[in-house]
Amino acid sequence: MTTAPTGATIPEVTHHLVELNGTTLHYVAAGSGGTPILLVHGFPETWWAFRRLIPLLAEHHRVFAVDLRGFGDSGNGPGAYDSATAAEDLHLLIEHLGVGPVHLTGQDIAGATVFRLATVHARDALSLTAIETGLPGFGMEALADVTHGGVWYIGALTAPGIPEMLLTGREREFMARFLFPALTAVPGAVTDADLDEFIRTYARPDGWRGATGLYRSMLSEGADIRALAQAPGLNVPVLAIGARAGSFTSATMTQAASTQVSSVSLDGVGHYVAMEAPEDLAKAIVEFTASIDR
Repeated sequence: MTTAPTGATIPEVTHHLVELNGTTLHYVAAGSGGTPILLVHGFPETWWAFRRLIPLLAEHHRVFAVDLRGFGDSGNGPGAYDSATAAEDLHLLIEHLGVGPVHLTGQDIAGATVFRLATVHARDALSLTAIETGLPGFGMEALADVTHGGVWYIGALTAPGIPEMLLTGREREFMARFLFPALTAVPGAVTDADLDEFIRTYARPDGWRGATGLYRSMLSEGADIRALAQAPGLNVPVLAIGARAGSFTSATMTQAASTQVSSVSLDGVGHYVAMEAPEDLAKAIVEFTASIDR
């Protein structure tokens, strides 16, 4: 169902809602030609994280960017919010759109979700581009271990009830005064308008459900992800894009994939690559997907 935008938008996209797998997914679409690309955001993001990237990719591809369940303007009612459920959502979305297989692109905490999709539903994926992300079972869960150098807010997001108690009503302070300044390297890349749009959705009732679900999932699914890496395996071409995290993404995907992994490193760019360096990111993705489409 095509719908009017609830929040911020860009001229190049149309907004859509679809009911599937017990929830409502919101996604945007752009472009009319070329192979399809599905963009999957991380934290504390929504589809809006790709607002500068979408028009660049849409010159070459049909582009879809989704709000994962519990994020953005997708449903966030009671239910499961783990990566297996999110991956099934995306499988059914691709089926609903009738566009598979797609060039799958995921970043940050979406790593396990897109990995599951590309292994469990291999026919859905032409390729996988991983941006500044890792995988449970391959070291990502260590980010929640605050006793051994992990990140405090990731540890907090995995603790039941803590994010809702500490962050509800403080979304602006958390994002504008701490998280984005701490993890970006390009001044001005995250604007006040960007902050307003992210905060709008995280501040809705139960607005943290998606994030806390994926981070808690990360702590318990390592064995499952490692098993999927063995069989059926990740057998599509993989592009690993690293920036602030250096070689972490490339090292992870090299271990987890059954195919050769291409890698791109973006110097002087922080964690939020799509907002900080959209032109460089688009160039890397377009060159990678073009080599596959040929």
